[in-house]
Amino acid sequence: MYRKDYTGQLEIPNFYLPFGGKLRSDNRWVILSKQIPWKTIEQRYALNFKGSKTGNPAKTARVALGSLIIKERLGTSDIETVEQIRENPYLQYFLGFYEYDDEKPFDSSSMTHFRKRFNAQTLAEINELIVANAVENNSNKKDDSCDDSDTPNSQNDKPNDNDKPSNKGKMIVDATCTPADIAYPTDLNLLNTAREKTEAIIDTLHKPLIGKKDKPRTYRNKARKDYLAVAKKKTSGKNKIRKAVGKQLGYLGRNLRSIDKMASEGLLMHLNKRKYRDLLVISELYRQQQWMYDNRQQRIDDRIVSISQPHIRPIVRGKARNKVEFGAKISVSMVDGFSYVDKIGWDNYNESTDLIPQIEKYRQRFGFYPESVH
Repeated sequence: MYRKDYTGQLEIPNFYLPFGGKLRSDNRWVILSKQIPWKTIEQRYALNFKGSKTGNPAKTARVALGSLIIKERLGTSDIETVEQIRENPYLQYFLGFYEYDDEKPFDSSSMTHFRKRFNAQTLAEINELIVANAVENNSNKKDDSCDDSDTPNSQNDKPNDNDKPSNKGKMIVDATCTPADIAYPTDLNLLNTAREKTEAIIDTLHKPLIGKKDKPRTYRNKARKDYLAVAKKKTSGKNKIRKAVGKQLGYLGRNLRSIDKMASEGLLMHLNKRKYRDLLVISELYRQQQWMYDNRQQRIDDRIVSISQPHIRPIVRGKARNKVEFGAKISVSMVDGFSYVDKIGWDNYNESTDLIPQIEKYRQRFGFYPESVH
């Protein structure tokens, strides 16, 4: 259930501090709170709860989006973000609170739900709104600073209907990768993690059959020793790693065949959504790894590098420090200090194809082409 509750930006003097004093108007969070069109965001955010009139009331759009902004700007974890909000009155003002409260505003697990309610398209639209609002405020300040007593030159300032808008501004364009929070993936580690998860799945499926039927063998202790024999070494040759990968593929394939047999007996109903999802991902991971092992290849289309986040893809960047990064690839344009995310995707793509569309978007935003593109 969602209750629309937007009463406008709270003025600083009205924010109650139990220990006295008042907030500074030049604080970065106070300034940022005035640049974000919370009312428009609130209206769009409410569409996520259309038709829902039962259950506990959800947090407001300002709390949800504001918490995500705080997390990204401070570079903290979900738990640390909640603690920062609890301790900092400026962050509570940024989230629209009316007074300081030293209790946790929400549980850190709520951050996961906040992220799900803002997809890439919604965030791109919000970014456009924030920048448009900031540009409008800057232009209003410039207009107010102009001296009205000055009389313009009648010849120079006469508008000409035949004149087209001239090119203005500089546009900086770049493509980059936003690194995902995953361990650096190796074939051996991925297969070991997949094997451990299939062992847990077999335990869950066999639970109702305890005392009635023998559990399928998994050889988990032997498989663990084979993995550690290579993983614990500082350096291992290619042949040893390939041999270890082959062993883990054997253990994992055996587990998957056991799960298929148990599934034919109607035991999949005992899996929760998380484990069933893991099973689907692991099945595809096994197919990819087995193909690369058989064909002695290191590349395959739509390669899975994380079981918990199977949408993440390796992005080849060619940098000296990190030749490959893992995360979403984005094309960003910057104008007058404001950045626009023009494209975001999990699959690698050629960013040179985005140049002309980005220039056209510049014209749509401002009504003229840039003077130069960098």
